[in-house]
Amino acid sequence: MYWLFLLTIALHWTAMQMKIHYSANACLLPICSLYGAAVTTVEGVGSTKTRVHPVQERLAKCHGSQCGFCTPGMVMSIYTLLRNHPEPTSEQMIAALAGKYCHFLICSTHACTENSWVLLVFFLFKVSTRLFSTDEFQPLDPTQELIFPPELMRMAENQPKRTLFFHGERMTWISPVSLDELLDLKATYPKAPLLVGNTSVGPEMKFRGMFHPIVIAPARIPDLNMVKCTDDGLTLGAACSLSLVKDILTNAMAEFPEEKTKVFSAVLQQLRTLGGEQIRNIASLGGNIVSRKSTSDLNPILAASNCMLNLASRGRKRQIPLSDIFADGVGNNTITPEEILVSVHVPHSRKGEYVSAFRQAPRRENALPVTNAGMRVIFEEGTDTIKDLSIFYGGAVSTTVCAKQTCRTLIGRHWNKQMLDEACRLVFKEIALPGSDNGETVDYKKTLIVSFFYRFFLEVSQSLKTMDPCHYPGIPMEYRSVLQDFKTKMPQSIQIYQLSQSPQDPVGRPIMHQSGIKHATGEAVYIDDLPSVDGELFLAVVTSSRAHAKIVSIDTSEALKGPGVFDIITAHDVPATNEFYYSDDPEIIFARNKVICVGQIVCAVVADSDDHAKQAAAKVKIEYEVLEPVILTIEEAIQHNSFFAPKRKLEQGNVDRAFETVDNIIEGEIRIGGQEHFYMETQSVLVVPKGEDNEMDVYVSTQHPAIIQEMVAASLGVPANRIMCHVKRVGGAFGGKLLKAGLLASVAAVAANKTSRAVRLILSRGDDMLITGGRHPFIGKYKVGFMNDGRIRAVDAKYYINAGCTPDESVLVAEVSLLKMDNAYKIPNLRCWAYACKTNLPSNTAFRGFGFPQSALVTETWITGVADKIGLSPEKIREINMYKENEQTHFKQKLDPQNLIRCWNECMEKSAYYSRKTAVNEFNKQNYWKKKGIAIVPMKFPFGLGTRYLSQAAALVHIYTDGSVLLTHGGIEMGQGIHTKMIQVASRELNIPMSCIHFCETSTTTVPNACASVGSAGTDVNGMAVKDACQTLLKRLQPIINKNPKGTWNDWIKEAFEQSVSLSATGYFRGYNENMDWEKGEGQPFTYFLYGAACSEVEINCLTGDHKNLRTDIVMDIGCSINPAVDIGQIEGAFVQGIGLYTMEELKYSPEGVLYTRGPDQYKIPAVCDIPEQFSVSLLSSSQNPYAIYASKGIGEAGLFLGCSVFFALRDAVTRVRNERGLKKTFTLNSPLTAEQIWANCADDFAEMVIGNRASPSLFGPDPSYH
Repeated sequence: MYWLFLLTIALHWTAMQMKIHYSANACLLPICSLYGAAVTTVEGVGSTKTRVHPVQERLAKCHGSQCGFCTPGMVMSIYTLLRNHPEPTSEQMIAALAGKYCHFLICSTHACTENSWVLLVFFLFKVSTRLFSTDEFQPLDPTQELIFPPELMRMAENQPKRTLFFHGERMTWISPVSLDELLDLKATYPKAPLLVGNTSVGPEMKFRGMFHPIVIAPARIPDLNMVKCTDDGLTLGAACSLSLVKDILTNAMAEFPEEKTKVFSAVLQQLRTLGGEQIRNIASLGGNIVSRKSTSDLNPILAASNCMLNLASRGRKRQIPLSDIFADGVGNNTITPEEILVSVHVPHSRKGEYVSAFRQAPRRENALPVTNAGMRVIFEEGTDTIKDLSIFYGGAVSTTVCAKQTCRTLIGRHWNKQMLDEACRLVFKEIALPGSDNGETVDYKKTLIVSFFYRFFLEVSQSLKTMDPCHYPGIPMEYRSVLQDFKTKMPQSIQIYQLSQSPQDPVGRPIMHQSGIKHATGEAVYIDDLPSVDGELFLAVVTSSRAHAKIVSIDTSEALKGPGVFDIITAHDVPATNEFYYSDDPEIIFARNKVICVGQIVCAVVADSDDHAKQAAAKVKIEYEVLEPVILTIEEAIQHNSFFAPKRKLEQGNVDRAFETVDNIIEGEIRIGGQEHFYMETQSVLVVPKGEDNEMDVYVSTQHPAIIQEMVAASLGVPANRIMCHVKRVGGAFGGKLLKAGLLASVAAVAANKTSRAVRLILSRGDDMLITGGRHPFIGKYKVGFMNDGRIRAVDAKYYINAGCTPDESVLVAEVSLLKMDNAYKIPNLRCWAYACKTNLPSNTAFRGFGFPQSALVTETWITGVADKIGLSPEKIREINMYKENEQTHFKQKLDPQNLIRCWNECMEKSAYYSRKTAVNEFNKQNYWKKKGIAIVPMKFPFGLGTRYLSQAAALVHIYTDGSVLLTHGGIEMGQGIHTKMIQVASRELNIPMSCIHFCETSTTTVPNACASVGSAGTDVNGMAVKDACQTLLKRLQPIINKNPKGTWNDWIKEAFEQSVSLSATGYFRGYNENMDWEKGEGQPFTYFLYGAACSEVEINCLTGDHKNLRTDIVMDIGCSINPAVDIGQIEGAFVQGIGLYTMEELKYSPEGVLYTRGPDQYKIPAVCDIPEQFSVSLLSSSQNPYAIYASKGIGEAGLFLGCSVFFALRDAVTRVRNERGLKKTFTLNSPLTAEQIWANCADDFAEMVIGNRASPSLFGPDPSYH
């Protein structure tokens, strides 16, 4: 769970008692560890029933929450910071939210990027903005905060400390109070882990099935919490949290001269990006060291810095260098099982000593490193002769390793180019990396190992020059920027929109999200927040471990013996439909005779607790017989001709003849990886049998209640009218909660039917990612013909999408990729095919953008390819080929591109594109190892669902005799603010305040047969239905209003009731008249078009491939916005999700089809550090849309594609690197454009040394002294 506790703990700090506040992830905090702590959850900070705290108020009213699932965590982080620092610095603000997922912030969960708004909250005690009024905000008054409970204070002061014993069902927790007692316990239980922060033991128990019958928790022992300043450094207790270590070192940096603090500085550098604030608050220094994990960012620098470990066992104390525990690799037994790490001594640095730390990770913050390093050199006094050298690496093998042979060889050498050449050769040879077993690329790690030393060489060389400029030349000016790592800065955001209506009209105003306050107080209810039902059971699924195999047998005997196990559910327990045939191939609830992917549900365990269910599920034994072929990739599907029907084709003009007349032809291929939905609320369902007539209430997190109702009813063999599906809100969806949610709901419903008990199914993050699939991986192959002036005359393309093992929505995705492939360009001669590949991966499904983000990226790729070929800039090629007049698309639908041109021109102007491009050129001339890039990309996004029945909608509006209005409709609230907008619509139509209108839930009992909330259509279609219902009611009321025009709303309603006028009405919208004839290749599948443009600027580090998003300017045509705050949030959120798709989110599979990247440790989505430092969103003014409610446009999906402006800015930077290095060969960048791919395409000599197996690099830059 993402919820955060705030803990206020009384600690004795030397002679003074202090109260400290810190936030922590609840999932990592054993309840036993909270003895003596005051725990405050988000509900305790403030609530609607008591008082909403100023932080909660600001977060909600400043539009910092939409889906709301993670908002309590944001509140707790900000609240804790303000408790500790009422006037926080910008660095403290950034640190408090570092690593927070950006998708979950302004729009929704993989989309929300509310972080740019959340960061504003810090300023909102002083600053105002147009999107909200600060006049109504409560002041932040520290005197009104919760006090530390006096009884806990007295207990801390007066009660003697005693050993705590907590006995659970399977394990015992022991918390000693003295070092001697701890040593006795460790001697008695040598295999018992010591647990302080639970950041290592906890995940191992939860995710790797490790079990410890005895756990020893030494956090209360004073010796392990000591902090001592000595003449030669600092001694820090092993139980000190990393946050405390960070604070201590920060204070020491201010107190001691720079010469003494180089070690402190290097350790601090690693601490700033190690985990997030909540992790550092509980993780301990000692735990980080003794776990000896290769991913530790601290161990290499602590080892290189000659830190010492103070160890103790019964009757013995000793001190060893920290480096000793890594001397012989993972088998090292320097610390015996009965020994305890008591403290760590971190030494002062001295004159002539230089210390540095390095790391490269998939994301700069809160991400495990690909590789890290710690390095230290000491010179003979007054010289550059190496006296001592230490080089340690992490992330390379299974623990921290030392390049000791390299270090020995280099002692006595001068710090010069010859030493550098030899050092690179020696390090490369000494640090041997094993082959990858988890999808990682070894070449990248090897290059980082060498380039980190090169970076260290540059740093030390420059420091030597600073010390003695007469004797040491330092490094060339153009190298110096690479010495500075990218830092996360406070984003500066601008939002521009237009207000034109009367002050009384709520439509068009930035209204706060209807549930915003409840999100911020934790009172918003999601599926797993629903109270437990009497006799409720918990369900855990058992999934296939094979990609394609026959099920030989299922042995459930051991599982059934588990405590609390009630039953095991298989395909034999499904009363009716187990396979749903929406096409030729079925969607399957339970595998019956064979499995067709890893992660397919084979059976399920129901038990009296979630833990018991999962423990039993792990004991189910399934025997398989492997079937052939096992198809995992698109290439393998093509080889085996494995496709879902039908294949689709669109063609216009005469493509073959056009290719004969063009001046140039390019051919190419681009691969686009898949993307995990990563909604914060995982797939969740609670099924409650009602006890008669086969009725069931199904509470589910879904975008499509009607399909849930249909599938559950079919699986149970009952009419749909017996299944009542309820959805209050959804904690993010992005297309991932449609058919998959229906299958999982059916699993739970079958279990509830068999047991006659309520059943709750909440997937873990790992299971959710394993089972559900995501965005389709994509290969685009293209041939493009064009003239020398840049006019594109012909395109022949083929698209292949990896559909997975069942059809789901894949053929539709393929169709949409064809229909939207032109993006913003007129292509006179076009032929394009799309194939949905049938493979043995979990079935991929709908995802925000639905094929457009992939096919349009292919188009923009060949646009840049054309530019490269003829020497024009990409923006010129885009302008030359852009739609300019009233024209027809390649499927013969008319469009007016006027607003496309306006968006492009405004984006050019607002971004100051050409002047910034000049500045980028100047920067690149002056910097060798860092380069900037800039790109501007247009967008045409067609709106529509392809056929009329998919966009029909209904609403139900009741008016009660007190004048209050109850509104419901078929749309689902999942972060996009649909309920807020519907209330705005009803408020305008009925001409009453929004406060009079309430929305309860979406339910199949009130609005039947509702279409899915997909395709950005929710507001469009449901808004029309709500408007229709309100107009029906107003028409009934009109005679009463005419008779009493000066009466009030309540007067009219009372009179209507007395006149027996119906105060309830349904509204209906038939849907848009959309159609597509695939035989003819023409139609009108869309109702209107959205337009936009985005300009992004980036900076890359050529040595590591890391990059920084500097600035993005977006101009979007969304018609007349119903709620600018929500819509801008959708644009920003979608854009950041697009950054994830195109630059960092990478799914990796084993050769057997097992997903490696399950969970946030392995799969990285954008965080605060990935938001552009300057982020501007402008809504195109004076835009009208006659086809939708109040001239608005559906905005949920379109902005995601604009994230590719970052992709092409990165491409621009890489191109500049290659041009400077004389690399003229055509190159292709695939998506996601990760740091590894950026590094590989920069093609420096470190990469050549690794990939080409050259003895040593011969080129370190343009300066001859470094050749």
